[in-house]
Amino acid sequence: MKIDKLFFGAIAFALMFASCKPAEEIAYIADAQRDSAFALKGQFSGGIQANDLLSIYVESQTPESTIQFNQETNKIAVLTDGSSRTVLNSGSTTVSGYLVNHDGDIIFPVLGKIHVLGLTHNELATLIENQLVSQGHINDPVVTVKLMNFKVCVLGDVTRPGQLVVAGERLTIFEALSMVGDLTIYGQRHNVTIIREENGVRTIGEIDLSSKSVFDSPYYYLHQNDVIYVEPNMRKKKNAERDPMTMTYISSAVSIVSVLSSVFYYYILSRYYLDR
Repeated sequence: MKIDKLFFGAIAFALMFASCKPAEEIAYIADAQRDSAFALKGQFSGGIQANDLLSIYVESQTPESTIQFNQETNKIAVLTDGSSRTVLNSGSTTVSGYLVNHDGDIIFPVLGKIHVLGLTHNELATLIENQLVSQGHINDPVVTVKLMNFKVCVLGDVTRPGQLVVAGERLTIFEALSMVGDLTIYGQRHNVTIIREENGVRTIGEIDLSSKSVFDSPYYYLHQNDVIYVEPNMRKKKNAERDPMTMTYISSAVSIVSVLSSVFYYYILSRYYLDR
């Protein structure tokens, strides 16, 4: 009976040991002193890109002067003769936004085509304000520009890989990973890959989530259309090379051994009482 218990105890211990990982391999910013402060050097906006959907809102001390510039309060009606005019649209609740085309341009009411590629949102707001004043449309415009379709993609060894669409444009790597349920126990924290494409240039960077150097990385703040890839560790890679039925075979073998050992034990016990 003692041998039987020791046998199954040894198996359970071996399986538990095989599944353990050192704490330093799964800890985040493990080398950072607690109660310490870090200055963030990265920028959370990489500039306006093609296919960005922008919300542009114009305000003024004279609200009636802004009606034709805001999608919330107007629409452009195309007449049968091909001309167009501004029509009040007070009942509309849908805001379509301004889509940046492949040339990096948007078509803004009255002002027409504006090249926005690479501009920050503040720079575009200032540009529109200056044009509204210089062309005599509004004397005191205040323009707000926001991104409506900020998205990143998270792949690899995370709990729920997929695309994230968030409001605004400020998203850190930790926030993105928390939204997909964090890394799995097999995900490598030391070398998370970030694929970034801006203004036709693709860069592939790496970030170490276990080190405080993460705060100095240009990839700490994610940019529009970033792709985050979490690579599996060597243990999982090796397991992938094995027969996927290996654990099933082991489980079956353990069950068979358990049954045989029980039968053998009761057989010996019954022979012992019969011989007495």
